[in-house]
Amino acid sequence: MNVSDVILEMKDITKQFASVKALDKVNFKVKRGEIHALCGENGAGKSTLMKVLSGVYPFGDYEGDIVFEDGVCQFKNIRQSEDLGIVIIHQELALIPHLSIAENIFLGNEQEKNGIINWNETLAEAKKYLEMVGLSESPETLITDIGVGKQQLVEIAKAIAKKVKLLILDEPTAALNEDDSENLLNLLLTFKEQGITSIIISHKLNEVTAVSDSITILRDGQTIETLDKAKGEATEERIIKGMVGRDLSQRFPEREPNIGEVIFEVKNWNAYHPLHKDRKILDDINFHIRKGEIVGIAGLMGAGRTELAMSIFGKSYGAKISGEMFKDGKELRLNHATDAIEAGLAYVSEDRKGNGLLLEETVMRNISLASLGKLSSNGVMNEYEEAKEAEDYRKKLNIKTPSIWQLVGNLSGGNQQKVVLSKWMLSEPDILFLDEPTRGIDVGSKYEIYTIIQELAAMGKGICMISSELPEILGICHRIYAMNEGRITGEVLQKDATGEIMMGYMTSHVEGEIKNEK
Repeated sequence: MNVSDVILEMKDITKQFASVKALDKVNFKVKRGEIHALCGENGAGKSTLMKVLSGVYPFGDYEGDIVFEDGVCQFKNIRQSEDLGIVIIHQELALIPHLSIAENIFLGNEQEKNGIINWNETLAEAKKYLEMVGLSESPETLITDIGVGKQQLVEIAKAIAKKVKLLILDEPTAALNEDDSENLLNLLLTFKEQGITSIIISHKLNEVTAVSDSITILRDGQTIETLDKAKGEATEERIIKGMVGRDLSQRFPEREPNIGEVIFEVKNWNAYHPLHKDRKILDDINFHIRKGEIVGIAGLMGAGRTELAMSIFGKSYGAKISGEMFKDGKELRLNHATDAIEAGLAYVSEDRKGNGLLLEETVMRNISLASLGKLSSNGVMNEYEEAKEAEDYRKKLNIKTPSIWQLVGNLSGGNQQKVVLSKWMLSEPDILFLDEPTRGIDVGSKYEIYTIIQELAAMGKGICMISSELPEILGICHRIYAMNEGRITGEVLQKDATGEIMMGYMTSHVEGEIKNEK
């Protein structure tokens, strides 16, 4: 590789947080005009390395050298890296919902002269950049009025407006449906043709192997290897082995299910949108869960899966909710989340940071959140018992944290998810609704989460698992319901389920032939 072919080289990068070494002499080299993937388990150091590169962690806060376009860089802030054409798009999008698309694109980069913004130029330039990313929305549309997939494209338009040379995307497709993900990946390939270099962090290995030219693997803060796709090195099996340090030929743990009687049943369930009261979001839903069974709910974005789980969990979402709900044959009437918890239900939200955790609280306090009554007497917390339970779950679920007093916001995504699961396991539920339980989690941590889910089922719990990843649903669930536009359109046993069959049900507008249990 000629020096001129290299746009970026990071040499012996070391970054420490207190006693934890997040990066340990990491070396990373990116060729000009390529798509370079950065892979590794949660906590491997991927995002930390990119924050060093982009100036989020300033020069002096780390050891090692950054060489960009043959010049040594010592960024004191993110503005300095952007001035050179290095732009990072974080997993949590940095857009202001109640400003327009145009205002967001030029936020901090205003089209102004003598302190006065030229709005005609702002709108014209914004429209030009939107066309470049394939977005037909008006530049005056508010961010809050467009979906997540379009918001991701606005972030990319914002990066292009900064004359980007090196675009860094951290989990860009984690919250996108398949169509939006495909559009975004095709856009990166278009940028490659235009000479823009991209670094993509992703846990979706099928996407990584599809678009990347090179793949660098990090493990425990160290560089393991860089794979060259052109040489046939970039197979999913080799990437996984590099990430977890071992072969993981089975993506899902094997287990013989012991499925019992029906433990939970919903009949004729209907709900309307909480704001638009005439819009029906759930239409005559009927389903059941047996003891020891993992039931999957598959559907495309907007099918109503999350709305169903939340409406069941103490009417946490929806209006004019009607229908019947039974647990062990007895009817439940749940009007609040506390009613659901007391009835033995748990709901693991798809948004663990927004709805599942208190990021500024400790691991211990987060684990105890759903069991305060169990851990207190006369309104006074038994802190000894709280610490004991938290420590037990830290060990049981292999939560990687220095201690239970660590702030949960400092943990990796996979370990945060284990804290959420610990919280609900401590409440000793009989029925668990798991909404996207492995979103944004690496393949090694996914395997651990799957193992926990199967252990809960083996204890006789009833599990309802919602996932946008069809292979995950097919791999772990014993029986699968398909949803589309607020209705259940199919029910299939795992042994009969294929991607083609499920996708047919997920895109159907009428209820198909149901394959009943034997």
